[in-house]
Amino acid sequence: MTGRAERYFAHLDALSGGVEPWFTAIESTKAGLPAVTVLGYQDLPEDHLTGVTYGLSLAEHEDWVLSKPELCISVRSDDRLWVLAVGDLAEGLRGECPFEYGDVINFGEPISAESAMTAFVVGPPAVLAPEDYTDIDVGDDRPINIAGLYPIHDVERQYIREHGLQAFVALDWDCYDVTRPPAV
Repeated sequence: MTGRAERYFAHLDALSGGVEPWFTAIESTKAGLPAVTVLGYQDLPEDHLTGVTYGLSLAEHEDWVLSKPELCISVRSDDRLWVLAVGDLAEGLRGECPFEYGDVINFGEPISAESAMTAFVVGPPAVLAPEDYTDIDVGDDRPINIAGLYPIHDVERQYIREHGLQAFVALDWDCYDVTRPPAV
């Protein structure tokens, strides 16, 4: 019998086209929950660093009725701190944050030395087709849906809180560029 993690990893393997990820475990601070695993893919897509979590969906949240989330980030960078930051957020906020589209998360400090960005916004993952990030069968009663995390400036975090995700998305900004100026 294939386990939950193996099913999820097989799904990611099929999407990656055979690109081997690097793995990092983020030690659990939550009683009864294992570490969060981060899978990092260099040059997938080309010139991007992409990371995906596993372990967020092992927690419970009152908003997770039909499915449970995992997280994805894709940026034009070689700095693995972007991927590790997403793993840290998944581990630290599991069970507390629903990771719904439009949620903004204050990281509290620059995520990487190459950028002034200090926050993330949750939305659909830009590097995956909807059929690849929704309703991923992992063999239990709730499938996994992968949510995208996008690095943003603090002023953008405040803008999203005041005006909503759709207003922010309509602005001129590159979701992969970690060195871009604020869009607002």
